[in-house]
Amino acid sequence: MSIINSFNKLSRVVQVILLLIPGINLFTEIIVRCSAACHGKAGKQVLAILLAIVTGGLFAWIDLIWVIVKNRLILT
Repeated sequence: MSIINSFNKLSRVVQVILLLIPGINLFTEIIVRCSAACHGKAGKQVLAILLAIVTGGLFAWIDLIWVIVKNRLILT
């Protein structure tokens, strides 16, 4: 089982908490996206990982909003 599937199976409240805490959100973002890249969605995930690293966590805050609205990460 991949980490992306595990993340998606978490309740929305837990997903929001993981993406709400500064530092943890960047770590969660990178780990989940690396897992998704290893399981066949590499092109989009590499772009998302680079955006997360370059923006210093700003992309994780955008993902927080996306998780609240769509219940999944952007580009997954």
